[in-house]
Amino acid sequence: MCGIAGIARLDNRTLGVEADAVLDHLADILDHRGPDERDVLRDGGVGLAFTRLSLVNPEDGSQPLVSDDGSLVLVANGEIYNHRELAASLPGDVRLRTGSDCEVLLYLYRQYGLEFLRDVRGMFALILWDRVDNKLVLARDRFGIKPLYYHRNDERIVLSSEIKGLFADRSTPRRFDWERALASPLLAAASSFNDAPVTTWFEGVELVPAATILRVDLHNGGTTEHRYWQLPGEADESADAQDLIRRYAELLEDSVRDCVTADTELGLFLSGGVDSSAVLALAGDKRGGMHTFTALTGGTFDNGDAENAAWIARELGVPNHQVVFPPDHVPTPEEWLRLLWLTETPMCGPEVYYKHELHRFARQARPGLRGMLLGAASDEFNGGYARELGAEDWPSFMEILALIDRNTRIGRRPVLRHWWAEEPSFISEKALGGPESASDSIYRAYLKSEYLQVQQYNVWHEDRTAAGSGIEARVPFLDHRLVDLCARIPDRLRPELLWNKRILRKAVRSHLPERIAERPKGPFFYGSGTHHSYRMLVRLMRADSHALVERALAAPGAADFIDAERVRGHLAGIGEGRTEASSVEMLLRVLNMGLLAELASNTPRLEDTSAGPVLREIAGDCSAPSEAVADFRTRELNGAAVPAFAESVLLLTDPAGSDWYLVKDGEIEFVLQAGTPTLAVLQAVDGKSPLADVLAPVGTEGQEEAHADLCNLLDLGFLVWAE
Repeated sequence: MCGIAGIARLDNRTLGVEADAVLDHLADILDHRGPDERDVLRDGGVGLAFTRLSLVNPEDGSQPLVSDDGSLVLVANGEIYNHRELAASLPGDVRLRTGSDCEVLLYLYRQYGLEFLRDVRGMFALILWDRVDNKLVLARDRFGIKPLYYHRNDERIVLSSEIKGLFADRSTPRRFDWERALASPLLAAASSFNDAPVTTWFEGVELVPAATILRVDLHNGGTTEHRYWQLPGEADESADAQDLIRRYAELLEDSVRDCVTADTELGLFLSGGVDSSAVLALAGDKRGGMHTFTALTGGTFDNGDAENAAWIARELGVPNHQVVFPPDHVPTPEEWLRLLWLTETPMCGPEVYYKHELHRFARQARPGLRGMLLGAASDEFNGGYARELGAEDWPSFMEILALIDRNTRIGRRPVLRHWWAEEPSFISEKALGGPESASDSIYRAYLKSEYLQVQQYNVWHEDRTAAGSGIEARVPFLDHRLVDLCARIPDRLRPELLWNKRILRKAVRSHLPERIAERPKGPFFYGSGTHHSYRMLVRLMRADSHALVERALAAPGAADFIDAERVRGHLAGIGEGRTEASSVEMLLRVLNMGLLAELASNTPRLEDTSAGPVLREIAGDCSAPSEAVADFRTRELNGAAVPAFAESVLLLTDPAGSDWYLVKDGEIEFVLQAGTPTLAVLQAVDGKSPLADVLAPVGTEGQEEAHADLCNLLDLGFLVWAE
């Protein structure tokens, strides 16, 4: 991982000496991305800055890289995994002069022009200066794993690996883009597909699109765009299920082999699920000396992630550091502001915070560690989110996608939305544009949506949280060959291979114990332990007399877009049965927008902000008794207190009495199975009986399960204490 930046004239003029200060400032801002080495170049109308984190060939990989004839200059961030194979394909008179895996890109461009990235495998962002034609070539990998942003006016273009770097040039606007942010369906958690281009969140800031090459003419600023890869648009109808599983297994193993190539220490984030465990298992002999890191939160304790991570680490013979986030742990407002400025996205939330802290711990515990393997981005293309959307099988998953597809098309033709306000609708869906959607086209719309979400959220925060600790995040599941294969699975085979990630589970069956290979997907912090994370967020927003809230409300532009009184009132009501706990994260996103608007106007130096103390790890693992684990296991409730359902909460059942439903404001929030201790306890809640009497019918054994669920429901506002 590195930091790359540059500034270039767009009017065929020469950069003045004043550009040196801008380039030095750019390098300073990106220092955390490359603490091992830095260099700055200014020549004619182009200036480049480079900060390096050394993973491959630390002694011989400095940049900028220059071609043998001096006509091409390159700075690149990332890794070219198949660089040796590509170098072997070059003409015989080419002699690479460094050990950098990126040097081969110079000669691929010289030989193939805009097709030079066609056969490249890796994660990268690059700035290439063609001195002969006086053009800049800007490009990113197929999934945008490595970032590259820019701002341009009539006179110049400034580029940087991070948005904050662009503010080193005073001509770059320093304003949050409220309009574009609020129009993002992903930020609003809308029930529609993401089909809008990835946003940068800031006015005047653009990004080089993933899988795209931009070529900028420095004579006049003229720009051309070349897309060198896209998601497959057609299925392979001749495909065979067993052959697809075999090919998937081979490609995943090859991708992991690529990602574990390094001359420095690598670690791995281990969740205890099939994704990260598969990466660990396929690392083979590279596991020797590899350390793994797991977040031990209330959520990962409750859903079994932490326990399973410790178990598979023992099975595969690697150390597992379980980093404890105690139930009462809350980042300070200043720590949150630093994280927000590091990540540069209003989608910063609990998952981002936990990963950031894991990276900080890993770098402190293992000072020589420079890279982190991740199991991220498997679910998006392997069918991993079907059950999270509420599906019970593949047909019901497709029914849900069809509804989301309809919502998306209604969003494009809002004048027709009233006809679908209530069911049934008697208007043909052809009215929403085009023919009625078929199963294949709906699934492809879903894949495109996931592809855009990976760019806007997943790889964005994975890059920043790692970079903040001088670590490079590596993502084996984002090998385009794997995604190509999954995207080309025909409709007839999707239920067999993509329901519950069957293709992955079958592909790694020989490498993982059944306990892990068949373990149901568990979200990183959603689920049974969600209330732990939401409680942390509420305490964060209330800290220091609501410091973050008031700063966000006072930020530039906030008064025009945020309802201040509603924000204050909503936060005051959380935990008192008057609000939805799920709104906690949405409230934080709104506040994040305001805080980013303030940060953009002030542009603080990252090194001047406070990250707080590094968290500690548990001694042993979470399955063994310890003080830290006891904090998660128990929570004292007053047996004499009287629980009651909050206003607008009802406990209902179907006519057969087989399923019960916890309903709030007319919406089903929880489905409860008959015969469970939790249901028995809720049936005993009458607003008059003390807690001890309510718990008594389930006996000692059932009280532990019911106790945890009661704590959850109290935190979520479904239950309150009667006065």
